Amino acid sequence: MKRSLPIRGLIALATVALSLYVALTVPVHLGLDLRGGTQIVLEARPADTTVTDREVTDREATDRTVQVLRGRIDALGVTEPTIARSGDNRIVIELPGVQDPSDAADILGRTAQLSFHQVLGASDSTDDTPPPPLERPGRHVLADESGQFLRLQTASLTGNNVKKATAQFDAHNGSGWHVTIDFKGPDRNGWAHLTGQAACHPTGDPARRIAIALDDKIISSPQVDPSVPCGSGIKGGSTQITGSFSADEARELALLINGGALPVPVETVEQRTVGATLGAQAISASAWAAVIGTSLTALFIIVVYRLMGALATVALACYGLISYAALAALGATLTLPGLAGFVLAIGMAVDANVLVFERAREEYAARNRPTPRSSLAAGFRGAFSAIADSNITTLIAAALLFFLASGPVRGFGVTLGIGVLASMFSALVITRVLADHAVARPGMRRRPHLTGIAHAGTVRNRLSRTNPRLLRQPRRWLAASTAALVLAASGIALRGLDFGIEFTGGRLIEYATATPADPDRARTALADTGYPHAIVHTSGDNRLTVRTSQLTNAQTAEITEAIRDLTGHADKLRDEAIGPSLGDELRRGALIALATALGAQLLYLAARFRLLFGTAAVAALAHDVVILIGIFAWLGKPIDGIFLAALLTVVGYSVNDSVVVFDRIRELSRRNRKAPLSHISDQALLQTLPRTVNTGIGAAFILTALAVLGGDSLTDFALALLIGLAVGTYSSMFTATPLAIAIHNRTHMTHPATTTGGPPSRQSRRNAVT
Repeated sequence: MKRSLPIRGLIALATVALSLYVALTVPVHLGLDLRGGTQIVLEARPADTTVTDREVTDREATDRTVQVLRGRIDALGVTEPTIARSGDNRIVIELPGVQDPSDAADILGRTAQLSFHQVLGASDSTDDTPPPPLERPGRHVLADESGQFLRLQTASLTGNNVKKATAQFDAHNGSGWHVTIDFKGPDRNGWAHLTGQAACHPTGDPARRIAIALDDKIISSPQVDPSVPCGSGIKGGSTQITGSFSADEARELALLINGGALPVPVETVEQRTVGATLGAQAISASAWAAVIGTSLTALFIIVVYRLMGALATVALACYGLISYAALAALGATLTLPGLAGFVLAIGMAVDANVLVFERAREEYAARNRPTPRSSLAAGFRGAFSAIADSNITTLIAAALLFFLASGPVRGFGVTLGIGVLASMFSALVITRVLADHAVARPGMRRRPHLTGIAHAGTVRNRLSRTNPRLLRQPRRWLAASTAALVLAASGIALRGLDFGIEFTGGRLIEYATATPADPDRARTALADTGYPHAIVHTSGDNRLTVRTSQLTNAQTAEITEAIRDLTGHADKLRDEAIGPSLGDELRRGALIALATALGAQLLYLAARFRLLFGTAAVAALAHDVVILIGIFAWLGKPIDGIFLAALLTVVGYSVNDSVVVFDRIRELSRRNRKAPLSHISDQALLQTLPRTVNTGIGAAFILTALAVLGGDSLTDFALALLIGLAVGTYSSMFTATPLAIAIHNRTHMTHPATTTGGPPSRQSRRNAVT
């Protein structure tokens, strides 16, 4: 013990010092929902290939597309943009500070398939009966600038053959803005050959024209100048595209051509825009919630645990420092849900400290350890397995969020995982170093009551006096849980689930209005504009949210104008667009994440405890999930990505409580293998109840602060966690444990020779064989 303390202390000191250095020198990358800007997710759609080569082809084509898009983004002049491949065929682009993403999305998403075609002649089709683009192999029919259809030969040159394009203004000849294109390498001769063939046709003949198409749309089809000789063409490998361009149109075309043709077509499947003001408000609100919630929690544990509580508060501050430094060092992006996960992990850190202190109180009250120092050491040893098991289950949920979710919710998984690891380190290393040093002082040996662990505690004393048999009738608790399930399920059946656009696809726009907006008047105004199915919600006095199906940027502008006419002025705070295919994918991913979470919890608990307890815990988790979803259905709250993060967090938090109870049942069963499971469970529940109460109060302070002060973006998130905290605390005691007793009793009736707590005794095995 004496040798391990200096080593543990050096590790704690080195970790805190390194974290402080990283925190002061390495900034944390803020997500766009905190600093404002636009995120665009593109999906590359490569041509079909063989099954064996498809995956590699997708990745290679997407990587080449990323390189082309990076050149376009650099030309846009956006400060600190990021672009990265996600999976095999997704590209995530972040454009900080860009509040109107329509132009950027148009430039980035266009395939820019520039092609040069020989015109074979005019088509007989009219505007009323347009022909298909592909008339027969090797020939296309497209409309020129005036709407006349032309028959085109297969492209002779493409954008890949272009060396450089420049937007220029010709003031001397009065031709205005045009784009000069220079061809590269051998393709200079290809341009001469193409123009030479066209020059063999008489002036006025459509076949004397060269069609220049961008994305299968003719943008210019000039006639070859009469001075160009037949068969020779235009030498020098340079040409001009004219067509009454404005300055912006000419520059945009030059930008697209210079950026290069994308190797594959791309489609915008997701687009999110967050105003800088909204991001700043979110940071401020979350910071105030963190300060006030953490302060109340720290005050509570100091009142309850005195000196140990004060030292735990210091360890909590170190936890915050270590978590922040880890985010910075890993280059993780801190998003709004991630910020909430950062605050929530404080509750996990409190839980670990409470487990240790309550276990130390038990040891001291039982006089198994006569001094606070020995009681504290025994408390750390006794609480270690419960701390490890409960935090590992939360890490499972965090890992599932990281691997199965995307965007801000994935960021929540990262910060939650880092927070859990940091909380374990702060509780098991930093708190222990500080506490061991404190209780070894002579003054604490003379005044053990100041330590906060030299007495049983108010809750434990009251339970000792009353000695309630909470699990005397386990079926009554199961009946109450069943009734709650039926009520929640009826809400899902009767009210339905309001899935957010992450799961349905569509567009969501949030406005800050100059005057309070009436939702009924807003719905009427949008219906008159041509959007009768728009869903309108208000929050506060000056916030209005409109949710619709898929919209173009022009249609979005119409909705914005209608809202401004209604309210006098409206600033767009948030604009999110999710494609239908991505919505289906995210909905499937949510179900997979939830099912995987429950399966992973079952496997882990079955391995660490018994299948009996694993089954009971997972059934209680399913109970919590259904009740939380049902309450949100009754309240009409949206089921979106943020709710998914809260739901999986509830799964992790709920199983924490079950693990603590089951860990104590396992310990008591080893001491008395012949005692009935119901009696052991009663004891375990009473012994862990002080920890459950104190941890729940500490977490409730933080979550209430988030709900009240966290702003509109975090209100539903914190509400879901508060509901999950209450339901999870109840279910771990009065659903999971009674269910384990009921399953055990049924199994015991079927196999009466089996024992309760551990492996069958020798006499039991002999009786079973007989």
